[in-house]
Amino acid sequence: MSKDVNALDEGLLAEYLQQHIAGFKGPLSASKFEGGQSNPTFKIEAASGTYVLRRQPPGKLLKSAHAVDREFRVINALRDTDVPVAKVYHLCEDTSLIGSMFYVMEYCEGRIFWDGALPEVENFQRTAMYNEMNRVLAALHSVDVEAVGLSDYGKPGNYFERQYARWSSQYRASELERIEPMEELINWLGDNVPADDGRVTLSHGDFRLDNMMFHPTEPRVIALLDWELSTLGHPFADLAYQCMQLRLPANVGSMSGLMNVDRKALGIPSEQEYIARYCERMGLDGIDNWIFYLAFSFFRLGAIAQGVAKRAADGNASNSNAMKVGAFVGPMAKIAMDIIKNEG
Repeated sequence: MSKDVNALDEGLLAEYLQQHIAGFKGPLSASKFEGGQSNPTFKIEAASGTYVLRRQPPGKLLKSAHAVDREFRVINALRDTDVPVAKVYHLCEDTSLIGSMFYVMEYCEGRIFWDGALPEVENFQRTAMYNEMNRVLAALHSVDVEAVGLSDYGKPGNYFERQYARWSSQYRASELERIEPMEELINWLGDNVPADDGRVTLSHGDFRLDNMMFHPTEPRVIALLDWELSTLGHPFADLAYQCMQLRLPANVGSMSGLMNVDRKALGIPSEQEYIARYCERMGLDGIDNWIFYLAFSFFRLGAIAQGVAKRAADGNASNSNAMKVGAFVGPMAKIAMDIIKNEG
């Protein structure tokens, strides 16, 4: 049984996949993709073609974290919708094979961008790519969850109340030291959770640029990735989480923010323009409680970053820079409090 997140027993894995995936043929070689701190992801090159394997990290995990089985389920459910997803082949829940649960999906050839300023493309392409991300988000929130078999994928209603409780608990479980801006933010959020408005949609949970694979040459998303945090939730959580990138400084972990960037000069929409386009697609007149949704996004990202730092301290993180991510928790909470005090 492999304990190393960077190592797989290739012979054993090839034998297993040949038995469980139609047309799969070994031998295979596995190489870990760089980037990301959550579920270790591998490129599988086999005699029958190229695949992607995502696994839970070995070791003790926070409750409900790294739910690759949920990822597999939601991606499979969305295969015939307007939400672009990769094809999934097999989920292995037997942890004895490689040391943790995993699933295998198709390998998509495309582009992943890490910098929100998209320096690799021209202005007209940037505008088109942001519009495409907006389209994918609206498509996701328009999915009929009952029709695709996901009506039990989460608890409907009181989403932010439940999410606040969940992430506060996970933050406390991962806490390595007291961070005053985070304490202030947690207290404010607890006192300002908006009344439930009845909106329930499929929520991605980590909807951002680098979780989307674009077509090799076109400004078109071919696969929305990393569904680990998906659930039945509130659509504005995804929208605020993506808009948070416009307010973050550069190089916050793996999320490169656009604070102080001349977005208009780059052809990137403003926060107001992005929200307006989303509302147009969804048939909405506007969004109330926007400051809360934004502040909550910073809090949740901070809690996620703290979890990464805790796994690094425990020796279970899959990224060598994981400990550095914990240093962003305080600054992110401070940005959120500045938004609350200045715009609330």
